Amino acid sequence: MARSDRNRAVSVLGSMGAVVLALGFVSAPADSASPVKLAVFDFELEEASAVGSFPEQTADKATTAAALEKASSEARHELAQSGRYTLVDVSRVDAQPVRAKLLRNCNGCEAGIARDLGAEQSLLGVVMKASQTYYYVVIQIRDARTGKLLDQQGANFAGTEAGWASGVRMLIKHQVLAGQD
Repeated sequence: MARSDRNRAVSVLGSMGAVVLALGFVSAPADSASPVKLAVFDFELEEASAVGSFPEQTADKATTAAALEKASSEARHELAQSGRYTLVDVSRVDAQPVRAKLLRNCNGCEAGIARDLGAEQSLLGVVMKASQTYYYVVIQIRDARTGKLLDQQGANFAGTEAGWASGVRMLIKHQVLAGQD
């Protein structure tokens, strides 16, 4: 190969390399949106099963509380790991519906509580126990400023209280976060 042909080949390859590099930078997704400040309240239990009316047949309250805490923790973990959210601490909220674990009955009051904490959105999760082995998880996300419902997702699951966290994780991964893509 003559010297001029070699120089032209090097020049062409160099130009192609520059184009490839430029395309790589151009095609890389620019995620300039900052994470949303989200207040994730503790998950609550709605006892819908006939078993719930017979206290001697219901699960130990400590076991149920631990299962709800694990579900709440799993939700926070998944949401934080997504990079879409910055979690706002809700652990010191002293509002009556939060203390009594009755946010599900206050017609969206969690949005105002979240706003007062500096959050942009609120998340309320409820585990509805239909029987000893069937449960339904519902998640509601509201705009903290307006109270408007932005997203509501729900799914049925089978399993004991030990599986609630897994159900919450699956709902968040496959419906809540997937719906935002």
